[in-house]
Amino acid sequence: MRSSRSSSSGDLFAENVASDQAIEQSQDKPQGNYQWVALSVTTVGALLASMQGSALLIALPDIMAELHASFFTIMWVLMGYLLVLTVLTPVIGRLADIWGRKRLYNSGFVIFTIGSLLAGIAQPSFHGADMIIGRLIQGLGAALLVTNSTVIVTDAFRKGQIGLGLGINQIAGAAGFLLGPIVGGLLTEVSWRWVFLFNVPIGVFGAIWAIKRLREPVGGMAHSHIDWLGSVTLMIGLTGVLLALTMLAFPMLPEPVIIAILGVGIIGLVLFGIFEPRIAEPIVQLRLFTNRLFTLANLSGLLNGIARGAVLFLLIFFLQGPYGQDPLTAGLMLTPFGAAFLVIGPLSGRLSDRVGSRLLAPIGLAISAVGLLALSTVTASTPFWLLAVYMALMGGGSGFFVSPNTNAIMGSVEPHTRGAAAGILNMLNNTGQMLSIAIVFPLALKDVPQDAMMQVFIYGGGMSKFPSALNLFMNGLHTALLASFALSIVAMIVAALRPAH
Repeated sequence: MRSSRSSSSGDLFAENVASDQAIEQSQDKPQGNYQWVALSVTTVGALLASMQGSALLIALPDIMAELHASFFTIMWVLMGYLLVLTVLTPVIGRLADIWGRKRLYNSGFVIFTIGSLLAGIAQPSFHGADMIIGRLIQGLGAALLVTNSTVIVTDAFRKGQIGLGLGINQIAGAAGFLLGPIVGGLLTEVSWRWVFLFNVPIGVFGAIWAIKRLREPVGGMAHSHIDWLGSVTLMIGLTGVLLALTMLAFPMLPEPVIIAILGVGIIGLVLFGIFEPRIAEPIVQLRLFTNRLFTLANLSGLLNGIARGAVLFLLIFFLQGPYGQDPLTAGLMLTPFGAAFLVIGPLSGRLSDRVGSRLLAPIGLAISAVGLLALSTVTASTPFWLLAVYMALMGGGSGFFVSPNTNAIMGSVEPHTRGAAAGILNMLNNTGQMLSIAIVFPLALKDVPQDAMMQVFIYGGGMSKFPSALNLFMNGLHTALLASFALSIVAMIVAALRPAH
C-alpha cells in the first residue's frame, strides 16, 4: 500500500513538473496577441468589482434612508462582501489549479451579476437584510474574478513582461475606483438601485467575452484531488475569527455569542493547522511559505492591508463630516489617491520586471507611510490642495508597492501552484482590509455617538449639528491614522528583509 501511494505521489509530481515546464516554455515564446486579449477580459472583471465598491459608498445615504436600515446593517452590507471574498479566495485559488482558471473565472461573472440583481431589488420591508444576501453572493463572484485574474495575467504574459501585465490590470482597478463616485453619483440621481443593476449588462458582456476568448494555459491543469477537510476547517476558522472581530467592532449579537463564534473560529484554524501538513495535496500549499520571498512579500502585503484598508472609509467620514461635503463631492475628492495609484502602478510593475521588488516595495511603503503621517495632521480648515497632496502620496506609494509585490509573489512559485499562490495573496490582502476596518476604523469612531454617525452618512456635513462630536471624531481620526502610519513602517521593514529576485 505504501509503495503504491509513493508511486502515485511520484507520478503526480512528475506530471505537475511536466505541466510547469510546458507553461514556462510557452511563456518564453511569442504569445501573439493573446496576452492582450486575456488582459482585456480581466480588465472588465477588475472594473466591475472596483467600480461597485466606490459607487456603493456614494449610494449608501440613499440606501439607508429608503430601506430604513441601521448604521450597523449598512456596515454589514460592506463587511459581508469582504468576509466572503476573504474566506473563499484560498479555496478558489487551489480549485483554479485543479479545475481550470477559465471555468471559474467565467462563473465569477455570472455569480456577481446574480448578486448585483438581488441587491438592486432589495425591499424596505427587510430593512437591508436582503441586500446583505445579495452582497454575499457578489462577494463569491468577486472572489472568483479577483483570484483568477492575477493567475490569468501571469499565465498569459511572457517572462519579463508579467509585471507590466499586472500593473495594467491594476490600472483597471484604480480606474474603476476613480469612476465609481462619478458613476454612482449619476446613477443615484435616478435611483440607488441602478448602482447594482448597472452591473448586470456589464457582467453579461464579461461572461460572453471570457467564454469566447479565454483559454487554459499550455500544459493543462494540476493533477490533484480536492482537499475537502482543509477547505472546510479553513473556511470555518477564517469565518469565525473574522466574523467575531468584526462583530466586536460593530455589535449585532450579545457578547457571549460573539465570543463563542470566535472560539469556533480558533478551533477551526487549529484543526486546519493540525491536518493540513498531513494532506498530500492541500488546499493551501503551506510549503510555499518555506520560500522566504513568498512569505515576506505576503506578510508585508497583509500589514499594508491592515494599515491602509480603513483609511478611505475614514476619509469619507472626514470629508462628509468635519469637511462639510455632500456624499458625491466627498467621493470625487478621493480622486488624488486613485489617480496617483493609477499612474504609478503600471510604471512600478514594468520597473519590477527589470530590477525586482526588493528595493521598490519598501520605497513604496515608505512613501505611503509619509502620506499617512501627513493625513494625521489634517483639520476641518486644511486646504483641499494640501489634502490632495497627502492623498496622492498615500496612493502613489501604494501603487509603487502593490505591483512589484504581486510580481514577486507570483514569480516565486511554480506555474501549477499559481492559483494557490494567488488565493493566499488575495486572502491575506482581504484579511488585512477586514482587520483594518474592524480595528483601525473603531479607533476613530469609538467616542462618536451613533446618531452623529447616522447624520453624517445620510445628510453629509451633519457633524456640524453635533459640535461636541466633532472634536471626538478628529481626535479619533488622528489616532487611527497614526496607528496606520506605524503599521506601514513595520510593513516597510518586513518588505526590506526579502531576498533579491
